[in-house]
Amino acid sequence: MRYYDCGGYPLCSREVLALPALHALPETGEVLFGFHRTPGIGRDTFPVTAPSLLTAEEGVSTLVTAEEPETDPALAAAIAAGRVRAVNLAHPRQEELLPPLRRRERVRVNLLALGDVGSTLLMGLRLLGGDVIDSIGICDVRENVPQRWEMELNQIVSPEGERLPPVELVSPEEVFDGDVFLFCASRFVPDTSVTSGDVRMAQYQVNRELAVRYARMARQRRYGGMFCVVSDPVDPLCRAVLRESGLSPAQVRGFGLGVMHARALYYARRDPRFASYLTEGRAFGPHGEDLVLANSIAHYDDALSRELTEKVAHANLEMRKLGYKPYVAPALSSGALSLLALLRGQWHYSSVYDGQVFMGCRNRLTPAGIETEPLTLPPALQKRIDDTRAKLNAIE
Repeated sequence: MRYYDCGGYPLCSREVLALPALHALPETGEVLFGFHRTPGIGRDTFPVTAPSLLTAEEGVSTLVTAEEPETDPALAAAIAAGRVRAVNLAHPRQEELLPPLRRRERVRVNLLALGDVGSTLLMGLRLLGGDVIDSIGICDVRENVPQRWEMELNQIVSPEGERLPPVELVSPEEVFDGDVFLFCASRFVPDTSVTSGDVRMAQYQVNRELAVRYARMARQRRYGGMFCVVSDPVDPLCRAVLRESGLSPAQVRGFGLGVMHARALYYARRDPRFASYLTEGRAFGPHGEDLVLANSIAHYDDALSRELTEKVAHANLEMRKLGYKPYVAPALSSGALSLLALLRGQWHYSSVYDGQVFMGCRNRLTPAGIETEPLTLPPALQKRIDDTRAKLNAIE
């Protein structure tokens, strides 16, 4: 391992670099680990929480606790202390990746489309997001719809005077004047008479056209914030946005898996056979048919996990059979609560790019970038995740 001074930042690398050498790593402060990879096929900067991440490629391997390689003792100590961040030195703007990542105390959120999901999500952010949201811009092309929600939401006040972020009207041209853009738009949502089939994927082509339009707008505006997809199908739309927007993979995030985890908890509380999910379960993959639930990581039962997955994947159809569209739990569990957890740096479920597809998993946003939860996966569970990843990759 070689140590360098990279523009005033301590950097270690296995490669010989044309940089001033350091004799040792500093004992305090952030340390950078330099690697080279084609930009756009994975995270260009991320926290190194284990030595295995120094060699792992992006993909399912980022979810797995691999056998730890032999590591330089000084670097290993820095990793154990949580001081190491990986940086892609092949990135065309690598100098922008070198300084410590900074997050604003409160962010500006702009939300597009105030249908059932968007308006419910908006209520959650207004009521619960005062600590991390500065203000919320809302946009909808339908006449009087944004005016209605601006009036309704700003007339909600806390009896104790707790801060609630103000809601403001923005035009379609202003939706990228902020830190977080929430894409909740949809051109087609099946009505309640549809009670079978993959309702989410039925929306893909028409919603993709709309998502691509705003992705290209983000490119034109050189948008520097987060592009968050809430509309169905979340994960394929995220990849379409990434391809068309010119944004980095870390800027695009999908919010659909949170409600699948919540539904799994719902069934686990009602059926003792699934009780292990309450404390040991995990969710992976998309908000849709190819969902992967594990009843337990430590005591994985493939048959039981598949049964729970089947129930959760079709819970939306059960609501439709009652005559209602299933949007309240998704808007709050996948949308508002998961986004707020992201902004607070807390563990939550959302979709992140793994080099090929957007894959839902448990992760958090740290001062060093996106950290996915490292897990030792049973072979049968990893096979299910691999199969789901292949299906997602086949969607164009």
